[in-house]
Amino acid sequence: MKNSTIIGLILGFAAVIIGMVLKGASLSAFLNPAAFMIIIVGTIAAVTIAFPLGELKKVGTLFKLLFTERPLVKREDLIKQFVEWAGITRREGLLALEARVDDIEDPFLKNGMRMIIDGNDQDLVRDVLLEDISATEERHKAGALIFTQAGTYAPTLGVLGAVIGLIAALADMSDMESLAHAISAAFMATLLGIFTGYVLWHPMANKLKRLSKAEIQIRLMMLEGLLSIQSGVSTIAIEQKLSVFLTPTERQAMKAKEEGDVEQKA
Repeated sequence: MKNSTIIGLILGFAAVIIGMVLKGASLSAFLNPAAFMIIIVGTIAAVTIAFPLGELKKVGTLFKLLFTERPLVKREDLIKQFVEWAGITRREGLLALEARVDDIEDPFLKNGMRMIIDGNDQDLVRDVLLEDISATEERHKAGALIFTQAGTYAPTLGVLGAVIGLIAALADMSDMESLAHAISAAFMATLLGIFTGYVLWHPMANKLKRLSKAEIQIRLMMLEGLLSIQSGVSTIAIEQKLSVFLTPTERQAMKAKEEGDVEQKA
């Protein structure tokens, strides 16, 4: 099990269930259709009001991103690739890369490579690719905002559910035992609202933001690499330039691996 979303969900549900057992609360309290109706359906209703249907249609895709590991290009591999391309460009010219365009799987990188091979002005290439990155970032923000807003609405709806439950409980105070059970059931809505808001929706929104940031960093790295190749910089210069996108630990590991490869060849 490598996906942190699944691990987090298991830990979250376990924490609440075990906590209730340790506190002596009955797990049968979860069997509260009214609380689920108010919190779950109410949250869906609030989000549906807050966002256009065009954005809501992407929720399924967003859940897929949360529960599946989306493979991104490793930054170390990307540096090696650009170093190789820079070497080819300096030896044979930029047009020599045309035969390699079809082998590029990433659409953003492929489009950028075609632009520099076609001889477009460097400022134009930068502007177009930066606009592409900006548009992608805005789409990602819109998706994460859906979950952020759901996390904001759910706890408040929990309070609403508790108020509705208390109204129903206090309507008849002739049976104190029944009244106690009714009040307990009323606060189940609050528990469900807080749990879904702060254990599900807000953390999911944060993860979508982190995934977006990682993808944007990769694209910025691709942009710098493409512009460096277009400028005709050396392989050493392009490696140094793109290495700023690595953490110090990753740089040391990459350097150690390169030294090891050199020793094996020797």
